Amino acid sequence: GATKDMGKMLGGDEEKDPDAAKKEEERQEALRQEEEERKAKYAKMEAEREVMRQGIRDKYGIKKKEEREAEAQAALEANAEGSLTRPKKAIPPGCGDEEDEEEESILDTVIKYLPGPLQDMFKK
Repeated sequence: GATKDMGKMLGGDEEKDPDAAKKEEERQEALRQEEEERKAKYAKMEAEREVMRQGIRDKYGIKKKEEREAEAQAALEANAEGSLTRPKKAIPPGCGDEEDEEEESILDTVIKYLPGPLQDMFKK
């Protein structure tokens, strides 16, 4: 009998349990169920904590970090409206075409004030 047990320990012929697959499936299902219960428990606890935090915020007039950041950004944008250093906004459509014409007229204006020989060089 001892040699038979030694063969099993060394990876020899093992007796197959006919219900092994069923037991493994039940075990996996139990693990999933426990995990879901654990997540539900912690979600409930976190919700209770958030209610308590909100009560403290309301009592002492404290704002959430996201609210403070949003207000700071809005104040920064409001202050920047009349500022010379505010970020540039997108060029409205149709404005880009006029700039080329203005550049040509500026060049023509400069050429007018140059001496005659230089005007001839630029015209060619």
